Amino acid sequence: MSKVISCAGLTKVFHQGDVTVPVLSGIALEVGAGETAAIVGASGSGKSTLLHLLGGLDQPSDGKVMLLGQDLAQVSEAERGRLRNQSLGFVYQFHHLLAEFSALENVAMPLFIRRMAKNEALAKATAVLQHVGLGHRLTHRPGALSGGERQRVAVARALVTQPACLLVDEPTGNLDRASADAVFDLLLDLCGQNGTALVMVTHDASLAVRANRVLHLEDGRLSESAAVQ
Repeated sequence: MSKVISCAGLTKVFHQGDVTVPVLSGIALEVGAGETAAIVGASGSGKSTLLHLLGGLDQPSDGKVMLLGQDLAQVSEAERGRLRNQSLGFVYQFHHLLAEFSALENVAMPLFIRRMAKNEALAKATAVLQHVGLGHRLTHRPGALSGGERQRVAVARALVTQPACLLVDEPTGNLDRASADAVFDLLLDLCGQNGTALVMVTHDASLAVRANRVLHLEDGRLSESAAVQ
């Protein structure tokens, strides 16, 4: 299994005036292609902070993050942006869809950013939306979609670029049980088909145990449960 994303000695300290607040202490993690890892822990334990560091959205106080063999701290901000667009997908608890654009346009947006030809981008976005069961909702704007449908659009947007790794932060936190299970089924299915690594932060234990690995974040340190077969 090839290593997609990893970190070593990852530490994050926040400074609030004269107060130093340590959040992460020497985190080490490796996730391979097609592997699913769930990170669980109490609210405020630093799960989202860890995900932001892995995604190059924030800088660690110490340690390093490697994405497809590249140290994110050793490249320019422009190159980090390129790596994020080319190799990472993000799904959040709040879908962050653009209200003024249709589902199709929202999903095609990362491809537009890549300067892909409009017709090609829309064709790819259409195919992914059909795959997530929303082929009949292409022209609908987010306000006309249900919560579960909006989150499926967000999943489609994250996967339309066929990223090497998907970083997911509480993807089902605002959904009812049936919708949450459907969205998670979709994530596992699509990542499995595409060989995409999945790192997910969740409070939902029933979802976490369905990942290949469950990691517990407590007191700034990460420990791993036995693999789920």
